[in-house]
Amino acid sequence: MRQDFALWVYLTQGPLLWLTVTLAAYAVADWLSQRAGRHPVANPVLISVLLVGGLLVASGTEYATYFDGAQFIHFLLGPATVALALPLWEHRALVMRSAVPMLAALVAGSVVAAASAVAVVWAFGAPEGVLVAIAPKSVTAGVAMSITEAQGGDPALTAVLVILTGMIGALVVTPLMNGLGIRDYRARGFAVGLASHGIGTARAFQVDPVAGTFAGIAIGLNAVMTALIVPVLLGVLR
Repeated sequence: MRQDFALWVYLTQGPLLWLTVTLAAYAVADWLSQRAGRHPVANPVLISVLLVGGLLVASGTEYATYFDGAQFIHFLLGPATVALALPLWEHRALVMRSAVPMLAALVAGSVVAAASAVAVVWAFGAPEGVLVAIAPKSVTAGVAMSITEAQGGDPALTAVLVILTGMIGALVVTPLMNGLGIRDYRARGFAVGLASHGIGTARAFQVDPVAGTFAGIAIGLNAVMTALIVPVLLGVLR
């Protein structure tokens, strides 16, 4: 047992261990999601978080140690977001025809996403740091953390809230849209991309390529809009 523990301690110091663990966890999670017929509850990101988080808790590993090894995946968030321009180009004619409704939905969705979150935590008497951290929760992680940092908040807390928002959105979007009778994949995709950023967009691509395209558009537009809205909103509260 002592030898096994010593080997584990040695491996945890290597930068490739946690990168390998993360990739392996996602591979297992994606396989489970496929076996479940891509059911919303069997979300690969949610399963991956549970697997990796469980291992960190069981092994007593600090998050900082994990992030040092897996930060290359964090770096890839930027290129992955830019790559969403490919389906946008493929469906450019459809996108242009939907420009006006998208802009209206963007303004309404961005304002409601930020204002409602801040209003709820403010009503419960949360400190200013939580208000700052939760305001950009519906924006992709890299942008949301930058917004929070610029406003003097805790980017790590924002990252947690962003991930939770994305997972909740990915879980509820399909049954919610079906229940509301919304069949237009442009509207479905744009809504989930605006509210649940990259995780929701990944779910949208699983359902339909058009939904994924419009979700990808919503990510970029919402990042710009939220970066403009949050400072004004927090300025009013302060």
